[in-house]
Amino acid sequence: MENLWAPWRIGYVQNLGEKRECFICHNVNNPRQDEENFVIKRTANCLVILNKYPYNNGHLLIAPQKHAAEFDELDDTVLLEITKLIIECQKMLTAAIKPHGFNVGMNFGRCAGAGLPGHLHIHIVPRWDGDINFMAVCADTKVISQSLKELYTKLKIEK
Repeated sequence: MENLWAPWRIGYVQNLGEKRECFICHNVNNPRQDEENFVIKRTANCLVILNKYPYNNGHLLIAPQKHAAEFDELDDTVLLEITKLIIECQKMLTAAIKPHGFNVGMNFGRCAGAGLPGHLHIHIVPRWDGDINFMAVCADTKVISQSLKELYTKLKIEK
C-alpha cells in the first residue's frame, strides 16, 4: 500500500470537535491579517476568502461579515451583495485560472456537510473537464496543483 502524506490536514482533523472561534469572524475582525488568512476581497458587508481546505484549486468562500447561520438573518442589501460577489468571483477565477465551469453551493447544518454551521458561506469551486482523473478514481486522492499563496497573489483584488 502506498502512503500519501498530507501532514497539514492533522490540524483540521484534530480540531473538528473543539469549540473554536469562528474563522470567518476572526477574519472580519483582523483586516491586517488578510494576506495571512487568504482574504482576497472585503466589501461593506462581506468577505471573499480562499478555502484553506479546498476541493479544487481556486475554491473560494463568500461570507457575510455578520455572524449568521441562515439567510433570513440577513437584510436585502447583504443578500444582493453576496449574489453580486458570486458573479464577480466567477469572472475573476475565469480570467485568472480559466476553469471550464463552477460548482456553487451552500451547506446548512452540520448534517448537511457544513464544517462551520454557525456562519453561512457560499462555496465557489472551479471545475475543469476531466478534473476527475486517475488519482481520484484509482487512489481516492485529489491533486491540487497550485499553492494557496501563489493563487492568493494571482487573485488578490486591490482595495
